Amino acid sequence: MSRKSLQRLRLALWGLVLVVGLGASWLLLSPRGQAVLPTDDIGRGEYQLLATDGQTFTAASLRGAPSLVFFGFTHCPDVCPMTLGAIDGWKQELGPLAEDLRVWFVSVDPERDTLDLMRDYVGWLPGAVGVTGTPDELRKAVASFKIYARKVPVEGGDYAMDHSAYVMLFDAKGAYNQIFSHTEDPGLVVERLRRFLTTQG
Repeated sequence: MSRKSLQRLRLALWGLVLVVGLGASWLLLSPRGQAVLPTDDIGRGEYQLLATDGQTFTAASLRGAPSLVFFGFTHCPDVCPMTLGAIDGWKQELGPLAEDLRVWFVSVDPERDTLDLMRDYVGWLPGAVGVTGTPDELRKAVASFKIYARKVPVEGGDYAMDHSAYVMLFDAKGAYNQIFSHTEDPGLVVERLRRFLTTQG
């Protein structure tokens, strides 16, 4: 292939990357810069998982009280603990307003994340419930919540999980509302949550 052809190929590939990136940004950001997902059926699929509170986690579990849902895994070195820490900070800032705000931490790593391990992992966060299950049921849940999750091999024959890192907010009827990130300004997140929660009483 000639140098000129290689230059054209590079330009075409960079153009494709730009288009995909802009498309993803358009899907995940509202006109006000608030993170959103493109559909309103999130979490409403058919799945049956096990929760550390002894209950079965299904779409019906999202009804009855507002919820924050985050998908991750207990062997996560950074994003998952930082996100749970951010959630704890949001709830502390909200005070009594967040008393009924449930937190669901759903595993994307069913091979390693047992119920006991999940229970230990979320035990320090008030109101948090760990969720895991069989690989088949977790695949259904991942698809239902529009989550990206993929096993990534690492050195020594082990693996990590590459996954979506946003926190989803659901209202008391189990309807998706919006998403947050641990990298956002905590004050802005708390203000958005406060506005939302004042409408849930």
